Amino acid sequence: MLIRTLVTARRQLLKMRLQMSNQIRGLMKTFGLIVPKGAGSVFERNVGTLLEGEDKLARIVLPMLQAWGHIRLRVAELSKQLVAMAGEDQRCRLLTSVPGVGTVTATAFAAAVEDPANFRNSRAVGAWVGLTPRRFQSGEVDHDGHISRRGDHKLRSLLHEAAAVILNRSTETSRLRTWALALKERLGFKRAAVALARKLAVIMHAMLKTGELFDPQAGNPAAA
Repeated sequence: MLIRTLVTARRQLLKMRLQMSNQIRGLMKTFGLIVPKGAGSVFERNVGTLLEGEDKLARIVLPMLQAWGHIRLRVAELSKQLVAMAGEDQRCRLLTSVPGVGTVTATAFAAAVEDPANFRNSRAVGAWVGLTPRRFQSGEVDHDGHISRRGDHKLRSLLHEAAAVILNRSTETSRLRTWALALKERLGFKRAAVALARKLAVIMHAMLKTGELFDPQAGNPAAA
């Protein structure tokens, strides 16, 4: 329950931080001041530079920028707590053995699933997260559509990010990555990333059930 509360609180602050930065960008754009791309201290520095010589506008925007900065600090504090709590949780340590899965994804998944017994089997987790293709059947028409996008949006995004890491940045050799790269070559990055994200949800649930670390050479991913 503490992990779930921490994940939820951090997620809410991240959302507030994004909304605040977008509002600042929108206000400044009204006056012809376009804030360049960048996050964190880069965003803060860019806003400050653009406000030089704009005293009246600065009196409006700077309080918002200061509020954004306070939220950023609170996010950093909760992130540290998340890392510390994940280090003490056996489930989170287990899940971070999966390539591409970091502390945030592991804690979010463990908190969302709670008890692996809540699902009849590991494959059901993919549908629960919203990563299972919708099926269209009407007369002679029978095909798969886009993913359902049901369930926890943030968890789905985190799993997709983990899949992107495996496909684009990971150098670790595993049957899972080999399968995913072959899928990318055949279907393209987007579809391969969704399929891999769904596979990760299935694997991670199975790991929570068995208590075993990720095995790079285990099983046939295509059959999972």
